Amino acid sequence: MKRVFFLSILAFATSLVRANDDVDVLAGEKLFAIHIKPLLAQKCLACHGADPDDIQGGLDLRSREGLLAGGDSFEESVAVPGDGQHSLLYLTTTRTEPGYEMPPKEADQLNEQQQWWIRDWIDAGAVWPSDQRVKQIQQQYADGQQVLVSQALSDDWQNRRYDTAKLWAYRALENHDVPAGQHPVDWFINQRLRDAGLPAASTAGATTMIRRLHFGLTGLPPSAEQVASFTAAYQRDASAAIEDAIERLMASPHYGEHFGWRWLDVARYADSAGFANDYSRPNAWRYRDYVVRSFNQDKPYDEFVRQQIAGDEMDETNVENLIATGFLRMGPWEQTGMSVFKETRGQWLDDVTDTVGQAFLAHSMLCCKCHDHKFDPLPTRDYYRMMSVFSTTQFSERDAPFLPDENTSGFDHSDQWVNAKIAAYQRQSKSLDAKIKRDKKTETSDAKVGDNGLDPGDEASAARMSKNINRHRIELDRTKPIAFAVYTGATIQRKNVSSRIEVPADRWRKGDVEQDVIHSGGDVYAVGDAVSPGALSAAESLGQMRPIEFPDTERTAGRGNRRLALADWIADPTNPLTARVMVNRVWAWHFGKGIAGNPNNFGGTGALPTHPELLDYLAQWFIDNDWSVKKLNRLIMTSEAFRRDSRHPDPDSLQTIDPSGQLYATFRPRRLSAEELRDSMLAISGELNPIVGGIPCRPDINLEVAFQPRQIMGGTASVYEPDPLPSQRNRRTLYAERIRGIRDPFLEAFNQPGPDKSCEMRETSIIAPQALTLINSQEVLDRAIAFATRLLDEESTDDHAIIRRAFQSALSRDPSDKETDLCAQHWQQATSDEQSITYPMTTPPSQIERTVMAEKTGQPYSFIEFLPAYEQYQPDLGPTDVDARTRGLAHVLRVLLNTNEYCYLD
Repeated sequence: MKRVFFLSILAFATSLVRANDDVDVLAGEKLFAIHIKPLLAQKCLACHGADPDDIQGGLDLRSREGLLAGGDSFEESVAVPGDGQHSLLYLTTTRTEPGYEMPPKEADQLNEQQQWWIRDWIDAGAVWPSDQRVKQIQQQYADGQQVLVSQALSDDWQNRRYDTAKLWAYRALENHDVPAGQHPVDWFINQRLRDAGLPAASTAGATTMIRRLHFGLTGLPPSAEQVASFTAAYQRDASAAIEDAIERLMASPHYGEHFGWRWLDVARYADSAGFANDYSRPNAWRYRDYVVRSFNQDKPYDEFVRQQIAGDEMDETNVENLIATGFLRMGPWEQTGMSVFKETRGQWLDDVTDTVGQAFLAHSMLCCKCHDHKFDPLPTRDYYRMMSVFSTTQFSERDAPFLPDENTSGFDHSDQWVNAKIAAYQRQSKSLDAKIKRDKKTETSDAKVGDNGLDPGDEASAARMSKNINRHRIELDRTKPIAFAVYTGATIQRKNVSSRIEVPADRWRKGDVEQDVIHSGGDVYAVGDAVSPGALSAAESLGQMRPIEFPDTERTAGRGNRRLALADWIADPTNPLTARVMVNRVWAWHFGKGIAGNPNNFGGTGALPTHPELLDYLAQWFIDNDWSVKKLNRLIMTSEAFRRDSRHPDPDSLQTIDPSGQLYATFRPRRLSAEELRDSMLAISGELNPIVGGIPCRPDINLEVAFQPRQIMGGTASVYEPDPLPSQRNRRTLYAERIRGIRDPFLEAFNQPGPDKSCEMRETSIIAPQALTLINSQEVLDRAIAFATRLLDEESTDDHAIIRRAFQSALSRDPSDKETDLCAQHWQQATSDEQSITYPMTTPPSQIERTVMAEKTGQPYSFIEFLPAYEQYQPDLGPTDVDARTRGLAHVLRVLLNTNEYCYLD
C-alpha cells in the first residue's frame, strides 16, 4: 500500500515536470561533484553498487541510468528530474514513512543539510557529469577562490563552501624570519611602503611623543616637568628616551587602570544587571580591580584567559581565581517572578557563549545558533558544543576574603549612605502602611479601578518603597568579602533572583544536569541532536591545532571540568586564533585600528588583515615571550611606525597611494576617549584622586539626568546621588559606578559604549553636542575654575607666566608670543566682565519631589525622596568660591580645553 502511495506521487509529479531548459546545469554539476557523489559513496553504494553482483533491491546507484531505472520494487524512477520534493530518493532520507527509511540504520541517517542537497540536486535536473568533469570541479574548489570544508576533516562538519582568503584566522601561524638588527614591526611595514613607492613620514617631535606615550600607556597627560625632562632626553638620544619612558609608565599603577578599562570594554563591565529592575551587582568591582592588577602585574595572557573562564575549576581555594570568573557574569541578566527560568537561563548561555567567542577568539557565535554560519566555518553543532561547556556553570556570590593588595577604603562611607537610604524608605513605608490600613476600602466589581479610598499613588508608593529597600539592601554586600562568581554543579531552577546566591552544600544533588542538545531554530524548547562539550572544529581541521580532550559527559555523569578544558583549548599555543586576537587588540589600542580591522570578528564578514605576515609574527612572538603584554607594548612602541609624525611630507601622494591609511606611512591621530578627557581635566586641574581600586565612586553628573524618574519593575528607582566629598567623586572614570539604567551624558557624548555588548573598538563621532558639552557643561566649568585656582596658587602675579604654565599643563608645549598675548587680552576682558556678575549661592537639596504615573490607576502622583548624600555634600570649586580674576582665567582655560590640540593625540 505504501509503495502504491509513493508511485502515485511520483507519477503525478512526473506529469508536472516542466521542460528542462531552465535547469541550472552548472549548479547541479557542482552539487553532484562536491556533495552528492561523496554522499552516495559514503551512505548508499555499500548496498546499491559496491558489488555489481549483489545490487540490493535492484537499485543501482552507480550511474544516472541506474538511478532513473529504479529498482525491483519500483516501476518508476526514484528521482524525478526537476522535482526533488516529490522524488522517492529524497523522501526516503527524511524518514517520514515507516518501512522506507534510507539509509536503514538510524546511526547512518542523513542530516537536514544532506537531505536538502539531494532535493536541490534533483531540482537541478539530477545531472551526472563525467568522472573527468567531477575531478575538474573538485580541483577548482580545492585550489581556487573557494574551499570545501568536508566531513573528512571533522565528523561533526556541515559541508559548505567558503572563500579561501577569509579562512586566514583558522590557519596555523606562519613563521617569518626577520633579518638580524631589524625591528620586526618596521621590517614588515617598510617592505609594504617600498613596494607601494610611498615614503614614510618623519619622526614625531618630543612634545608629540611624550603625549602619545603617556596617553597610550596610562590614559593621563604628562606633567610640565615630565615634558621638560623627556624633551631634554629626546634631544640627546630619542630611542633611549622612549625606552626609558615606556619602562617608567608601565611601572605606574595607572598603566593597569588604562589597559584595564580597554579590556573591560571587551568584557562589558557594569555594576548593575540591567533590564527591568537593574539590580546592583555590589561585588562586581572586585573583577574590575582584578583586571587592573593583572595588567599591572603583567600576568601572562594565557593565564589571564584561563582564570576568567575557569578560575574556580583550576583552584577554587585561590581567591583571585574566584574573582576572575566574574567575567562570565558581566552581561545583562535578571530572573524575576514574571520571567521563565528556562528562557532566562538560555539567554545567559547564549550571552556567555557569544562573548567568550568574541573576546578570546574574535568570533561572534550567535550567527550559528539557528543554522550553520553562512560566511564562517562554524556549524550549529559547534555552537551548541561550546554552549554545553557552560551548561553546568551556575551563578554564585562566593565567600572570598579580601586580598592584601585590594583597596578596602571607603567602606564606612558606603555603608552609611546605603543604611541612610534604607532608613528613609522604612520611615516613609511605616507611615504609608498605617494610612493604607486606616483608609483602604474593599474594591467591588463595579467600582472604578483604584476607587478604594486611597490617593492615586499610595499603593504604587508602597510597592516602590518595598522594592527600593530591597535594592539597597543588596548594596550592603558591596563592602563584604564576596566574589561575583560562578561554580560548577547542577542547575537549580529559580523563580526570582534578587539577592545573593550561595553555593549549595551538595552541588549535584539539588537541581538537574541540563541536556546538552542542539535547539532547533535556537528555541530552548526544541530538543534536537545530543552534543558533547567542545570548541571550534575549524581550528583543529584547518589550523592543525593540537586536540584538547573535553570531559566525557557519559563517563563523568556530566560533572567534569568543562570550562577548564575550554580554557586550556583557548590558551593552547597551537590555537591559531588566541594570540592573533590579543596581539591585534593591543595593536589597535596603540594605533587606533587593528591589523585586522575588526578585533571581535576574524570571520568572513570582518576586515582582512592589512599585514598578515606581521600579525602572525607578532602572535608567535607574543607566545614565545611568555604571553607578556608589557613586552608586546615595548616592541610595538619602540618601532619607527609608532614614532612617526601624523603629517606626511607629500600629502597628495599619500592620498593617492594610501587613502585609507593602511600602510602606516603616518601615525593616525585619535581623539581622546571619554574617560581620557575627563581624567585629564581632573589631572591638570589638580583635583584627581589617584588612589587605585576599591568600591565604585559616584561622580557628579548632569542634575536633570540624575533626578529623572527611572522606572523599575514595581515603581521608580532611587534618585542618583553623588558621593559627598570631592576626593570621593573625582577619581578616575574607570571607578565610576556603571549603572546600566543611567548613562552619564558627558561620557555618552564622547562615545563611551554601553555595557551590554562587547566593544571591539571605540567609535569616534564628531557631533555638535560635544562642542556644546566642552564649552557649556558644569563638568568642564568646574575643572576650569579648579585649574585656574591651581595656576594662580603656583604663580599669582605674572600673567604671561601663568598662560605659559596653562599651555604646558594642557597641551604639553609653550605658547607662541601671539598665543600668549591673545590669551592675556581675553583674560583681562573676561575679568572685567566677571566683576559685574553676581552668582547665586546654591545649596544642594536634601530631598526632592518627584512625579510619576501610577501603574494601576494611570494617574500622576507625587512623592518625596530623601537624599542623604547631599546632607554632607561638599561641592567642587564654583564661581561663588573664587574672585573675578580667577573666573576670567577660567574662561581662557575653557578655550584651551576645547581645542583639537587638547582633545586629540597626533
